[in-house]
Amino acid sequence: MRLETEVKLDYKDVLIRPKRSTLVSRKQVDLNRTYNFRNYQSASESLLTPSGKPIHYQGIPIMASNMDGVGTFEMADTLSKLGLFTCLVKTYSVDELKEYFSQENELRREHVAVSFGIRDEDYRNFSTLYKACGSNIKFINIDIANGYLELFVQYIEKLRKNFPSIVIIAGSVVTGEMTEELILAGADIVRVGIGSGSVCTTRIKTGVGYPQLSAVIECADAAHGLDGHIIADGGCTTPADVAKGFAAAADFVMLGGMFSGHDEGGGEVITKRYLTSQFVDDQQVIKEKKFIEFYGNSSQSANVKHYGGLKNYRAAEGKSVLVPYKGSIKDTVQDILGGLRSSCTYVGALNLKQLSKRTTFIRCTQTHNAVYEK
Repeated sequence: MRLETEVKLDYKDVLIRPKRSTLVSRKQVDLNRTYNFRNYQSASESLLTPSGKPIHYQGIPIMASNMDGVGTFEMADTLSKLGLFTCLVKTYSVDELKEYFSQENELRREHVAVSFGIRDEDYRNFSTLYKACGSNIKFINIDIANGYLELFVQYIEKLRKNFPSIVIIAGSVVTGEMTEELILAGADIVRVGIGSGSVCTTRIKTGVGYPQLSAVIECADAAHGLDGHIIADGGCTTPADVAKGFAAAADFVMLGGMFSGHDEGGGEVITKRYLTSQFVDDQQVIKEKKFIEFYGNSSQSANVKHYGGLKNYRAAEGKSVLVPYKGSIKDTVQDILGGLRSSCTYVGALNLKQLSKRTTFIRCTQTHNAVYEK
């Protein structure tokens, strides 16, 4: 056993220090990024970076997580039109995925990833899908809870060898050395975050994790040294947290809870009635509130729905909650992007790429006035 005494930080522990800015409006801020991926091989990309490298990705690098109620076909199609990205849930069947990707669709190809695990069955299913849809699929998200398994690294190596023209997203990890190992094994983008999600209970059940801001800073530094990329996955509860993720040098920020509860995520809208403290004509006023169930991928609900129940050798590492029904995802996206543009103006960043270069984080004990929060 050894003990590290250096303080590690979460988004709630810092604020971004403002700096002199020449910007006159949020409208001037460009949130689009272009990336060239280290291990992906393709001759089809015609756009080039200023340095002459092919552009493998172009868009607003915010991702919807591959969670039930978030990573749906409907969510993907809506977000892709807004320039955002979606990782589809792992539970779509091969036939459903074939139908979705059967027709050539540029938005789906450039802004949607299929998601699989690392079982032999997953490999066979992806091989079948790729054989059927070929170049219509560009991104694959290999998602397991514990990205430190040797088997996981071997799987990434196998996938890269046999599918060179696929962008591989791999995770999740929280340390620089494992980020480097996955990139060297063939991953293009590494997911960073363990236990930081709003409906994840891994830290409660296992005691394992890493404060998200520090994890992003350290893993981004490791990845960028190898021309790799990372996703800050988990821990965001407000648009400010999204900005802090990018300010910490994340290439993408992935959202689950913030993208839950919307029409595009599906799920039954549950109406509950509440007694209020108000009275009209001596009658106590009753108000209605609408909710949608949201749960973690390792929760009891997810295991029952997709795998016939929780296996007797494991514990559920996620919880189920009712989140307020939020309507269309477009309104939430506007709120997030508006906050992100404002963050850039406060530090004088003309575009999202400049945000991390112009950020100084300040440690604090309180990030905002919460007197009227319920």
